[in-house]
Amino acid sequence: MNDYGLLRDYLQKQKLTEFVLSFEEIEEIIDAALPRAAHRASWWETLRSPQEKMPQREACIEAGYIATRQADGKSVKFQRMKARR
Repeated sequence: MNDYGLLRDYLQKQKLTEFVLSFEEIEEIIDAALPRAAHRASWWETLRSPQEKMPQREACIEAGYIATRQADGKSVKFQRMKARR
């Protein structure tokens, strides 16, 4: 089981509203290999099936980011969520 808390902590420290990380960079952050499922866009989409709790999605949401796998299939874009009023 990967520790996506490390990803959450990394994201919480970021100042940019939007940035891209390669799978390799994410693996360095979590100090583990991503599962093969990470290559599917649906594995990252934080807004898709919100009732389905997945640790990588929860880590992104807790950090205030929405994650989207990029078309290259090798990276993920993180966008800061708009503040709720």
